Amino acid sequence: MGAVGWFSRKRGKQAGSARGAGMESATIAHLDEFVSTRRGVEAFIEQPTTMTRATVLLIAHDGEWTRRSVSGVDWARRFAASHRLPAYDAGVVGYPQRMRDYNSRRRSG
Repeated sequence: MGAVGWFSRKRGKQAGSARGAGMESATIAHLDEFVSTRRGVEAFIEQPTTMTRATVLLIAHDGEWTRRSVSGVDWARRFAASHRLPAYDAGVVGYPQRMRDYNSRRRSG
């Protein structure tokens, strides 16, 4: 009989697949839909912290935005590249004014 791996986990999915990397198909579908139905979309990649996974924030030309937790920064960069989106490190460049303006319009309207 083999040794017991106390801290090992069996992976039910292939490691190279999006789902194996911890991504849910609903998340991928949401991000794909956002990109395909808005124009001028840019990706702002947020680094993981001790409390949260890496996230990708997609912002359209009018400031409308969506944020989703992703499996990692590399996945977010590949997603942006595959959709031909400009990608920025949110911790370095910050967030565009149009996002704040969009949030203000939503609060006041």
